[in-house]
Amino acid sequence: MSRVCVVAAGGTGGHMFPAEALSRELASRGWRIVLATDHRGEQYAHAFPAEERIALDAATGRGPVGMAKAGLTIVRGVFQARAALKRLDAAVVVGFGGYPSAPALLAALSQGRPTLLHEQNAVLGRTNRWLAPYVGAVAASFPNLQKVPQAVGARVTLIGNPVRPDIRALYDRQFTAPTAAEPIHVLVTGGSQGARILSETAPRALAALPEAIRSRLKVQQQSRPETLEGARQIYLDAAINAEVAPFFRDMAQRLSAAHLVIGRAGASTCSELAVAGLPSILIPLKIAMDDHQRFNAASLADAGGAEVMLEDEVTVDRLTAALAAILGDPVRLEAMSRGARATALPDATKSLADMVEAAARPA
Repeated sequence: MSRVCVVAAGGTGGHMFPAEALSRELASRGWRIVLATDHRGEQYAHAFPAEERIALDAATGRGPVGMAKAGLTIVRGVFQARAALKRLDAAVVVGFGGYPSAPALLAALSQGRPTLLHEQNAVLGRTNRWLAPYVGAVAASFPNLQKVPQAVGARVTLIGNPVRPDIRALYDRQFTAPTAAEPIHVLVTGGSQGARILSETAPRALAALPEAIRSRLKVQQQSRPETLEGARQIYLDAAINAEVAPFFRDMAQRLSAAHLVIGRAGASTCSELAVAGLPSILIPLKIAMDDHQRFNAASLADAGGAEVMLEDEVTVDRLTAALAAILGDPVRLEAMSRGARATALPDATKSLADMVEAAARPA
């Protein structure tokens, strides 16, 4: 019988997508995959390559009463997970963060099973931070991992954040800045997730660029549904060739054509920009837990691959000035591309699978 890897992930895309990438890699190596998550994770798990899904009780809470209720729920989830791990004879349990991952990891630790964590962001999430001192190893996506508990640092390995195969393929392509006669392709992402500052400010900033740059623009922008028509009108009035939509499914294709990306600084976004070697202007989400998006963007910015603007500093004038300085300078675009690619860890999925196999119980 093949060995079983239990993948435990919280119910958000940020946790589930890397977990799915690892699962596909392990399945290709002959592993059996079981997914442990909560009801929120189910919406991301329709294509998850797991032979079984374990729905574990998990919760978080605030205040003494909320924390007590959450604690009882997690204890119930741990007992559920203990029974499942024993039945499956799990060789290893891998956590990807989010409170729904806690019961499976706690159960594994209580049974002496091998465990490891993967942290997508540059700040160790609260669940991972709590469990890090007890698991066998921690896989980091960024070199500047923050809030690592004392004595855990020696067990942290930098492997990167898994990206989809179509994004990984962009690592091998050559970035070429547009000549003075060629179109300039700008991709604006993040608007569908409530980023009003991107939905409203980016069109105005692009429309305010000098004619020599503005006339060559080809813009693709994700936008909040309520700001779609406003953004389209701004581009129309400025005679900018633009496609504005709530969501783009063919992101790899759009990234392959882009010369500059304007967006947030989520872990997946930063990892994809690095692998694709794309210059960017990043506006970290101000309310992100532990300010993790600012730290995510730091490695790209330090390498010269991105310019970071904090939310409180963003104005139309400032964003226009930054865009003009970058888009009007092909040499700088080329340098930013090289800087972004220098931070890339394109084989994170394989590296994480290697860590899992090294940690797991032998067959």
